[in-house]
Amino acid sequence: MAKTFVLAAAIGTFILAYAVTGAAQEAAGPATFVAAPLRIGSGDLIELTVYDNPDLTGHFRVDEKGNVTIPLLGPVHVEGETAAEAGTTIEQQYVAAQILTAPTAHATIFIAEYATQGILVSGEAKNPGLYPALGVRTLNDVIIAAGGVLPTASSKVIITRKTDPANPITVEYSPDALNPVVPRIQIFPGDTISIPVAGSVYVLGGVSKPGLYILEGLHTLTVEKAMALAGGSTHGATPNHAHIVRTLDNGKKEDILFNVGEIYKGRASDLALKDGDILYIPISNTKLAVEQGIASAIGMGTTVATYRLAYR
Repeated sequence: MAKTFVLAAAIGTFILAYAVTGAAQEAAGPATFVAAPLRIGSGDLIELTVYDNPDLTGHFRVDEKGNVTIPLLGPVHVEGETAAEAGTTIEQQYVAAQILTAPTAHATIFIAEYATQGILVSGEAKNPGLYPALGVRTLNDVIIAAGGVLPTASSKVIITRKTDPANPITVEYSPDALNPVVPRIQIFPGDTISIPVAGSVYVLGGVSKPGLYILEGLHTLTVEKAMALAGGSTHGATPNHAHIVRTLDNGKKEDILFNVGEIYKGRASDLALKDGDILYIPISNTKLAVEQGIASAIGMGTTVATYRLAYR
């Protein structure tokens, strides 16, 4: 009987603790971003409003020394301050100069234009360039403003903080994946978002879906997988005389001849494809057709479709 009572008490305590914890977590709600205070920099345009003093109100540009010339005060250093801090600084100086009195002195600053603190998007974005950093900006917001990523973009995005340029951050960004990955990362003024080119291979010749296939780096792309993605060989193709055209470190081309059928049967090892490889399946087994096909593959003078590999 005593054991039953102790067990029941323990269960009751656990349920109560769980309920309290759950309630606390629910009350806390999902994490939200708080806008980081934007700092004034040289070249920025500020809008000063002085309460009940329209003659002191106006737009002023911050000079190369970080100063702004304020009516009746002259140069005031505001670089590195937030808008609120700069407003307080100007307000206090007006009071110290006995231009305004403490009870009624009230100055506010609005940063009308950021000259050097935008967010730079570079690389495989549809519209790379400099974007404004007003308010809370997340990685996805900025990339969408840049038109999204190109089909040739890597799923790895590099963020370089203005405050810590020596330690760039690499994050997964894959909105088109089977399980989309869109990290909630806040981007600050002066940050740079670099979108690298993804690794890729060309699959050409006698396949159903010739084109450029993007390598995400999450899984190794082999000949067997590439053939499956390309829909297999077409009628008249000779996959038993396939080629991989590979560019070596010294810039020279290497032609690797192999038999796809032997790979399918398990009699030959599957070959891993590397970034820049061209997998060519001849249409005919004649020597002339093979040579012409490889020459065309090396030249890549025609436009081909781009395929992004589906992955988890």
